[in-house]
Amino acid sequence: MCAVVTWLLVFYGQVCVFLVMLYSWETYPFHTIFNFIVFESFSVLAVISHLKTMTTDPGAVAKGDCTDETIERMQLINGQQTIYKCQKCASIKPDRAHHCSVCERCIRRMDHHCPWVNNCVGEGNQKFFVLFTMYIALLSMHALYWGVWQFVLCVGAEWQQCSSLTPPATTLLLIFLLFESILFAIFTSVMFGTQISSICNDETTIESMRSRNANLDEDERSRNNAWKNLQLVFGGPFSVRWFNPLAMPFVARPTFEYSV
Repeated sequence: MCAVVTWLLVFYGQVCVFLVMLYSWETYPFHTIFNFIVFESFSVLAVISHLKTMTTDPGAVAKGDCTDETIERMQLINGQQTIYKCQKCASIKPDRAHHCSVCERCIRRMDHHCPWVNNCVGEGNQKFFVLFTMYIALLSMHALYWGVWQFVLCVGAEWQQCSSLTPPATTLLLIFLLFESILFAIFTSVMFGTQISSICNDETTIESMRSRNANLDEDERSRNNAWKNLQLVFGGPFSVRWFNPLAMPFVARPTFEYSV
């Protein structure tokens, strides 16, 4: 339901654009075209990022693979390295993996389960989730600016020829658009900042809550600096790929490698 609500809110923004915003075309053609292109670009990128976060495997660990035979084989390959078993899904639990009670599976480097994307945010799709929050925040900020600009324009024109709707309907559309923009600009900006901070610190939300990093070896924690951590999540050196929701990120190999 949260995912559907997300799509409906983006669709509502489209309704406002086509029924109200574009009617300033004759008076301010350049301003209208420019803002229309920016709005549609952010909308498309946000929806693609949302769908990629929903449909990409966040890093699920195979269920029921923790058998005596598998453990013995892994110990022969990896030496005496400690092997953890998830008691809930009977899977071999890699380091920094966490069991999600909603998905009923263990997720590598799980950050949290997000109802807005109906999926866990983990090693495989964190990049898409960060892009989703960023593009929604940018879309909301732009809608806030354009909505205020259009509202002032309509008031100055005494609500004449600034919309395809009646003045009361236009007022209600713009007021709800402004309310939606403020709410989601704040919410997604905070989420985006939290995600970037977690990536730079190489610490997931769950690890932060449980202070798990305090138990990690200091050399392990300092192996990568903040910029390197960002490169690992977004996929290589800084480039336009970082902002492309269709470009797959790098995914680390499982902690334990073995042949079944």
